[in-house]
Amino acid sequence: MPFFQPGDWKGKTFLDVGCGMGRNSYWPMTWGAVGGCAMDLDDRSPAAARRNLAEFPTLSVEKRSVYGLEDEDLYDVVFSIGVIHHIQDPDAALAKMVRAARPGGEVCAWVSGYENNEWIVRWFNPARKALFSRLPVGLTHGLSLFPAAALWAGLRLGPGRTEYARLLKTFDFPYLRAIVFDQMIPRIAQHWRREEVEALMNRAGLSRIRLQWVNEVSWAAMGIKE
Repeated sequence: MPFFQPGDWKGKTFLDVGCGMGRNSYWPMTWGAVGGCAMDLDDRSPAAARRNLAEFPTLSVEKRSVYGLEDEDLYDVVFSIGVIHHIQDPDAALAKMVRAARPGGEVCAWVSGYENNEWIVRWFNPARKALFSRLPVGLTHGLSLFPAAALWAGLRLGPGRTEYARLLKTFDFPYLRAIVFDQMIPRIAQHWRREEVEALMNRAGLSRIRLQWVNEVSWAAMGIKE
């Protein structure tokens, strides 16, 4: 999240909504956070997160849905990175996140932007919805080789139109393929304009909302719970 420096985490508690393998909880803990909770719904994600975060006994890892989150006024920072644009009701999810933050706490989300991703919305998303997200995961992973190879070649032939494209150029092929595969499997993948992200944060009742354009393809947003 671009709003935080490593020193900002010292002494903080946090809630990581949609923690995946635990990477986004690992760094705050190494930077001085005192603990909190990392949660995810898929069975495999909490299992991986528990292994990766085992050195931090004050950080719990739980299998939980954000819709069933009942924590209230607990955490200094509540964040979700790359998750709420993949769920059915992002407003309900963000409302639960706000409830979990303490008064004066920071609520943050990183989401995919529409700007510079129009081609994904127009051409890739229909194939994802109709085909890739419905196939067995193993088959989709196999098929990911072909668009990943096309992207690999395109990145090397083109100048890199966005900051994200220039960043992708620095990755090796297996990592690039993992990114492509991650784009192919979700049943829901929304891309929001700046004003849509700001409206989402406003509807959640947050104040002092800040937005930042990240890598020219995504939005980071932060607001304060009053």
